[in-house]
Amino acid sequence: MRILLTGANGFVGTYVQQQIACDHFQDGHGASIDLRNAEQVAQGVAAIAPDAVIHLAAQSFVPESFKNPLHTYEVNFLGTLNLLAALKENGFRGRMLYVGSSDTYGLVDPTSLPVVEDAPLRPRNPYAVSKVAAEALCYQWSQTEPFEVVMVRPFNHIGPGQSERFVISDFAHQVMEIKGGLRPPPIRVGDIDVTRDFTDVRDVVRAYALLLERGGNGEAYNVCSRQERSVRSILEALLRLADVEAEIVQDADRVRQSEQRRVFGSFAKLHDATGWQPEIPFEQSLKDILTDWEKKLL
Repeated sequence: MRILLTGANGFVGTYVQQQIACDHFQDGHGASIDLRNAEQVAQGVAAIAPDAVIHLAAQSFVPESFKNPLHTYEVNFLGTLNLLAALKENGFRGRMLYVGSSDTYGLVDPTSLPVVEDAPLRPRNPYAVSKVAAEALCYQWSQTEPFEVVMVRPFNHIGPGQSERFVISDFAHQVMEIKGGLRPPPIRVGDIDVTRDFTDVRDVVRAYALLLERGGNGEAYNVCSRQERSVRSILEALLRLADVEAEIVQDADRVRQSEQRRVFGSFAKLHDATGWQPEIPFEQSLKDILTDWEKKLL
């Protein structure tokens, strides 16, 4: 089976390639295809003639979406539309996995936790808006076109190789710089007294593979751990695992707009459909992230 993977060069895409044999989206010169260019996308789909698609490519950094919402909408919504149209144009009859985001749920009342898939979608930033719109588009195409689309809403995922733009990788980066004497001890943080639901990226990708095979057409599935962890507790665990002592200093520039205090989700629907559950211990994920930064820095 030929599987087309968009976003192959991103953090999650590299792990998808380790678990699933995929074909990359490239133009005739070996460069990545711009999803905003409908002609390029159509040519790329025609060249691969896929039997299935995993659509990962997105502008996924929330602060960047506030700085440049138009770019975020163009990549995440228009790019998805161009991909769907190219698949139809090329006679696609298989299944596409659309990777959305749990950020689409927005502000969830603590009494409604853990978050389930029938919770209302209330996006609170341009990135989440773009994902709600693209998911709605995918649902429509799953109902009116001759191929299937399965949607996923991953919660926060972590692992070796993630950009330090994301909180846990950023903390691990800072911890290992301090350990190696590359920077002074204070660790700069935003608001760390919030809770989030983190899953190892390798478990997340395993869920994607299972849903590509067994997910229901037009259905959306949470991918999460169902574990509520404070960001502060994770930073403290990283310091302990690295045997580093450092003062924690809040940096106003790191505090996000529209922050939610508590988040964690339910993966019951995913488990019922595929039997999936997280397998990698959380502490192992943190050790692997620290080891990765140690190799890069020291």
